[in-house]
Amino acid sequence: MNIAQETGVPLTPGPALYVVATPIGNLEDITLRALRVLRQVDLIACEDTRQTLKLLNHYGIHTPTISYHEHNELTRAAELVLKLEEGARIALVTDAGMPAVSDPGFRLVSLAVRHHMPVVPIPGASAFLSALVASGLPTDSFHFSGFLPAKRGERRTLLESLRNSPRTQIFYEAPHRIVETMEDAVAVLGGSRHVVIAREVTKLHEEFLRGRADAILDRVRVHPPKGEITLLIGKAEEEQQVPAPQVTPAAVRDRVRELMSSEQLDEKAALKKVARELGISKSEAYRELQRAK
Repeated sequence: MNIAQETGVPLTPGPALYVVATPIGNLEDITLRALRVLRQVDLIACEDTRQTLKLLNHYGIHTPTISYHEHNELTRAAELVLKLEEGARIALVTDAGMPAVSDPGFRLVSLAVRHHMPVVPIPGASAFLSALVASGLPTDSFHFSGFLPAKRGERRTLLESLRNSPRTQIFYEAPHRIVETMEDAVAVLGGSRHVVIAREVTKLHEEFLRGRADAILDRVRVHPPKGEITLLIGKAEEEQQVPAPQVTPAAVRDRVRELMSSEQLDEKAALKKVARELGISKSEAYRELQRAK
């Protein structure tokens, strides 16, 4: 491709949906092409118009905006596709990063495709890719899964599926859950698993915590991280690739008794802790305990 011939070209005449990546923190992390598109389209669909206006005002862009977020996308997507059919050129942006990746956008893109409207990607900043390349973990094979489940049982089940993973795993996580998540990671994957917590990537307080899962857990317990977090879990080393522990009635019974004795817990509290340790539901743990009696 001749780059000299590709730069500075006006938008193609006719309707199109432009999926535009915006900065994930530092306002300088936006491409010249993205700025040109935002200036030349007829309308910008924003996850939060107030947030997008900060970017537009910074670069002197005065294109009209309209809200497009998870609470109105069902109806707004249809409205925007109608505008496309009437000849409009529309840019889709989110508060940070690439639309439709753990952010609103998929519904509009898929609807535009079904109506045979051109969809044009305008690449740019990505939180999980930025975190990956600076993590120090292998980049030859990786898997991004968006946000981890909020419920502990579901989260442990997912982590259990990664026990023998041969690739780097990447997730977004909320700061108020990161301590619990790291506890689950240590319990399910082992304290020696290599992990990285990337916090506030590209922002003023950018930070990378790298090391063994148990060491990282100790750090976040003392100083819980704030801001936007990307969690990366290293692939299983050969010595870490072991079968998942078997949940048996006897094992549940013995562990419940041990906790009741060592930590002075009643049976209900001990059973709840055993379920958490084994990554199973409380009802499943209860059934196994009853079988052992």
